[in-house]
Amino acid sequence: MKLHRKGRAALVLALVVVVAMAFRVSWNALRDIAGAIGADDTAATLYPFVVDGLMALALIATLVLAGRDRTFALRVLAAYTIASLVLNYVHGLVPELHGRTVDWGRLADWDPANWALVLLATSLPVGSIYFGSDLVAKVLHHRPTPTKAPIENTEESTETVRNRSSSDLAVSTLAPITPNVTVLPRPVAVGFLKSTVTAKPVHAIEQPTPAPIERRAAAAESPRPRGATGRVPEAARTPRPKRTPDELLDEARKATADWPDARLTAEGIRREVRTSPANARTLRDTLRAERGAQVA
Repeated sequence: MKLHRKGRAALVLALVVVVAMAFRVSWNALRDIAGAIGADDTAATLYPFVVDGLMALALIATLVLAGRDRTFALRVLAAYTIASLVLNYVHGLVPELHGRTVDWGRLADWDPANWALVLLATSLPVGSIYFGSDLVAKVLHHRPTPTKAPIENTEESTETVRNRSSSDLAVSTLAPITPNVTVLPRPVAVGFLKSTVTAKPVHAIEQPTPAPIERRAAAAESPRPRGATGRVPEAARTPRPKRTPDELLDEARKATADWPDARLTAEGIRREVRTSPANARTLRDTLRAERGAQVA
């Protein structure tokens, strides 16, 4: 780190030396050009500071500023560098400028070139005032973007993490949070809040006993409702002829001749004789009456 800082300091010092020597070399040319366009001795002596000094200011602004402001400073630096180069070139082409024997306002024999050179030389001081103040304002109002400090051995740490498996990496755990519990004092009963009037006894209200709910068997619902049936056609009816009451009684006597009295029921007769419930009850009563008469 110390070597890095020393290298920067040496680089800046070398730049300052080079700029100072270049400024000294360009001094004579710019001073003679200023005298040729009508400047007195004091103005001619300060003229090189106006041109090359703004170049140094633009260079510093370029190092400080960023974004569009830095681009603007670079353009100012390039423009004044080209202007200084042109004036030094003209000073080398016109030997009369060295001894100040040239006429005032005459920097070239060709009139258009002379007018352009005079315009260039006279506009540089005004441009220095404008561009110099603008650059200084930008530098003073510039707020550098905060950058994170570089981490030492960044490459080594990256490789180390990359080569290690996920199970070897340390897992960061949050520190346990201790709740800040404040124990409040227990409430104390205050005597003056109690009522001194004797309350009347309140009789307990008898709760009615709920009646038990009887469970009734619900008829099972058919999953599929039966459709309405119409009249049975004659072809579908049983070809069995309708029996008379006497015939039914004879069949019931034969079927129940060996039945005990307990088995002699209307349902049993109905199933055996295959008749309606009403006829079965009539047959039951008749058979029971006959058996009672025989016993008597």
